[in-house]
Amino acid sequence: MAYHDGDALASTYAAAREGGYGFFASNVTHFDVLLGLLDGAERVGSDLVVQLSRESAAFYGCGDPDVGLDAFGAYLERVAAGADVGVACNVDHVHLPDQWEFLDAVVESDVPSSVMVDASDRSFEENVDLVRDATARLHAADPDVLVEAELGRVAGTEGSTETALEDAYYTDPEASVEFVERTGVDLLAVSVGTQHGVASGVDLDVRPDIAREVDAALREAGHDVPLVVHGASGLADEQVRAFVDAGVRKFNKNTRYQYEFSRTLADFYREHADAVRPPEGVADDREGFFADADWAPDRTYFHPHAATDRVHERLADVYADLAELTGSAGQSRGSER
Repeated sequence: MAYHDGDALASTYAAAREGGYGFFASNVTHFDVLLGLLDGAERVGSDLVVQLSRESAAFYGCGDPDVGLDAFGAYLERVAAGADVGVACNVDHVHLPDQWEFLDAVVESDVPSSVMVDASDRSFEENVDLVRDATARLHAADPDVLVEAELGRVAGTEGSTETALEDAYYTDPEASVEFVERTGVDLLAVSVGTQHGVASGVDLDVRPDIAREVDAALREAGHDVPLVVHGASGLADEQVRAFVDAGVRKFNKNTRYQYEFSRTLADFYREHADAVRPPEGVADDREGFFADADWAPDRTYFHPHAATDRVHERLADVYADLAELTGSAGQSRGSER
């Protein structure tokens, strides 16, 4: 079932903190990605947190992110209604101060259980001011919605924002306490050496010890704030486990799903190319649909469902493995709602 209110999602994160496990929060850039993730979550009994960026909302809305947000929310509501696991939506990386208008649309949509507002490319004081204002705006509209923000700088490209590796820096544990107290955020994304996007060939200095220090500082100050790691697609399994042990409860993953989507389609159409593309010597009469040729394409393989069913299966496998890795498998609280 779909979790609309942040209170349900907050209790899910609280159970993860108490149980010492975490979740991969999964960006959905295509509806077929969502269906695969949902299949995988139900297979292993893990609640599912999906994420929607402004760029993806614009895709779903034919260029209009407000329309896309509503369309995605309606689709998510219907496909999650019959699920045996809980399904929550986080709107990811609402960049401030450039996207106040989109934030207002998010508030009015009643789609997300949580919203990530991002001013991490600003100075500490600017980050505090912008996030505090956004948190107040979101909580005034819905006191239960969870607000996530980022302290530190994560390398790589997120949407239209790019941070060079040499400009990234780690989150300071003492500053994290001040940031949480001054902004009122419910989740804190920390910079621990990961990178948005493809990280192959990059020597990342990943630091679970920093996450542990931030978690300890927040707990000592009396703040029950789950930690988040962005740019998790490049992490090895042992690094994910180390971050879970260090107190991280939410890992953002996007690039891996995009690759699995495209790679699965590429493999499928390479395997069945002879059923889709005419052989040598046959005119490529796409307009006439090969009416005058002895050869005809095979609908068994050119029907879009044939390939996207493979995508669903692959992404279900990927998510099921990830849920086992973080320990969320078998922990679904969906039946309690």
